Amino acid sequence: MITTVPETGSTNADLIADIRAGVKYSDGFWLRAERQTGGRGRQGRVWRSPIGNLYCSTVVNLQNQDHPAATLSLVAGLAVHDLLRTHLIDGHTRRPNEQRWLKWPNDILINGAKLAGILCERVGETVVVGIGVNVAEAPEVPDRPTTCIHIENGRNADTAQRVLESLIDPFRQRLSRWRNEPLSATIVEWEERAHAIGSPMIVSDDNERIRGAFDGLGSDGSLRIRLEDGELRSIHAGDISLI
Repeated sequence: MITTVPETGSTNADLIADIRAGVKYSDGFWLRAERQTGGRGRQGRVWRSPIGNLYCSTVVNLQNQDHPAATLSLVAGLAVHDLLRTHLIDGHTRRPNEQRWLKWPNDILINGAKLAGILCERVGETVVVGIGVNVAEAPEVPDRPTTCIHIENGRNADTAQRVLESLIDPFRQRLSRWRNEPLSATIVEWEERAHAIGSPMIVSDDNERIRGAFDGLGSDGSLRIRLEDGELRSIHAGDISLI
């Protein structure tokens, strides 16, 4: 089920407020806004939200046997990657050597430029999964390049609504596999679609900056980075910059 509103502050914030007020959403409910006035990314970053791009959120009601809730960002990333690979890009790409990468924990890049982002927020036993996809415009971001579907595929006229309709089934399938298979299956597929092992990167948080090389994901979905002295460190939260 998709509910679309012309404008709101943030689809994630709307669903979180509803859940805290006692509203019960079932898995498979999606809220889409044609425009957001207060869109957010990780660590409180502003997510610019011009009309024409996709801003949506869905809910996942956690079950007793579910894997760690934080790994739902991997599920969402794979679903968006599926969407791009099978519905929107491959058949009409203008770039024969195009690379679509998943960047931990929540970005989808095309040739190094951000095309989509994910924000998962937990409220009790429900996770609100927010997904933003640049469909018609590539908003300028000070510290990173961006792109959009219409730039990458000049013959593609899909609207944000049609992109969401094409995303729902991949997300449902990915969620089902996450629930019914070992977490390692999701992690292996995510790693296959990420930037290469050994890619140089910097991990930043409020306390330090760590320089090293990408070494895949841990069994719990954490990022592994191999430091310059050979030490292997697991990262559970932080801002990742590819060098």
